Amino acid sequence: MRNAEAFEGFTAFDFTDGPWTRKVWRKGSGPAVIVMHEIPNLHPMVLRFANRVADAGMTVFCPSLFGEDGRNPSPGYAASQIFWTICIRREFNVWANGKSSPIVDWLRALARSAHAECGGKGVGALGMCLTGGFALAMMTEPSVVAPVLSQPSLPFGPGSAGTIDASKAEIACARQRLQDEDLSLMGLRFKSDKLVPDARFAFLKETFGDRFKAIELEDRDAAPAPIAPHSVLTIHLVDQPHSRTREVEADVIAFLGNATGA
Repeated sequence: MRNAEAFEGFTAFDFTDGPWTRKVWRKGSGPAVIVMHEIPNLHPMVLRFANRVADAGMTVFCPSLFGEDGRNPSPGYAASQIFWTICIRREFNVWANGKSSPIVDWLRALARSAHAECGGKGVGALGMCLTGGFALAMMTEPSVVAPVLSQPSLPFGPGSAGTIDASKAEIACARQRLQDEDLSLMGLRFKSDKLVPDARFAFLKETFGDRFKAIELEDRDAAPAPIAPHSVLTIHLVDQPHSRTREVEADVIAFLGNATGA
């Protein structure tokens, strides 16, 4: 593990459900929030966000889903992890076939366990990039009450722009729960991001109506980085008071806290 200082205050444990066991990093107290990292790995900027969630009175759970924990992200490392995830890993479904990834079952079980342990109104779930849509599919687990889709980049493939990586049944369940339980769904993206096309957010707006709270940023809001604006809460977050991305970060943390009862 690199950059061990980024994990200060976190404790690690292995969580098993079905065929999968994954390491999970945990910090804080209060209602549970599951933060699912982006490609390529659980890196220090994801942990920076997780720390701020914990500081706001929540217990943050960061599952290690792919890549090397703590390694600083780079375009080359991201490319290698995309290849590994798309071509090798069976627990991830990245193509437009109307299904969520098998690993979502494991994430639902983690949410169920975390809620039983931490209490509160329910569990927050935030995904980034490849994991962005997971938070929506997780809503078939009744404990998940605060889904956040940050730059949801799946599925890939022809006809995928106006879809999300969840089944019709998962989408219908989420839509019903949002209405019946007076819940909301939050989505974040940079408007220019080719990995999160306009049609995807249009689909979410049409499907969930005013239950979907979309935050769409301009390129000028992004921090300089080797890649085009994409990672709202991590690589492209301008970590200065009153920056637009820090305002969005604060809005997300408040949303998670209010929904979970922190």
